[in-house]
Amino acid sequence: MRILNDFEQRVLGCLVEKQISTPDYYPLTLNSLTNACNQKNHRDPVVSYNEADVERALTSLRGKQLAFLFEGAVARVPKFGHTFPKAYELDPAETAVLCVLMLRGPQTPGELRSRTPHLHNFESLPAVEETIQRLATRDEPLVVKLPRTPGMKESRYAHLLGGAIKFEPPAVTSDSESALATPILVPVGEDRLTKLETEVAALRKELEALKAELGGLRT
Repeated sequence: MRILNDFEQRVLGCLVEKQISTPDYYPLTLNSLTNACNQKNHRDPVVSYNEADVERALTSLRGKQLAFLFEGAVARVPKFGHTFPKAYELDPAETAVLCVLMLRGPQTPGELRSRTPHLHNFESLPAVEETIQRLATRDEPLVVKLPRTPGMKESRYAHLLGGAIKFEPPAVTSDSESALATPILVPVGEDRLTKLETEVAALRKELEALKAELGGLRT
């Protein structure tokens, strides 16, 4: 399977998203694609790529036959498109799920449903889960279920377009859960204790000053 780095994932995800959500502006110029990579909504993490970064990613994606240079007669400047669904044999639902995972990182099924309407209309949560299941059970899986972290009600899913994800499932037992709920007291050295006492005294002084100022405002 083609392994994509972070730059390639962001660029490819943006090409997929813009083709579906704003087809009138697709294929994309280098400038518009750079802006799409750097936009602050629907992105996690938010990045600050320059055109050289995006151009290098495009060159690599073209070498992997996942992107192409549009050479239409009406194009005044070079424009770029993608072959993502065709290359991975994806249906629209699968394309939408992978697009959001590329652009926003690991997601729960509920998050995926709430963040894909501009790409695909999932009628129900089970429809999202069914799509995830198809992606996870392919001959070459494209999605993996992450271990549920303490405090989270649902498991998250991540894509495998960047290769296998290395993780160690947390070994949570009744004893470890009890340990999480019970504070662990760590011995504090004398120098550190002195520093902490000084900081606490300074905070108390600031608090008293704020109380006095608040009292003056009330009167």
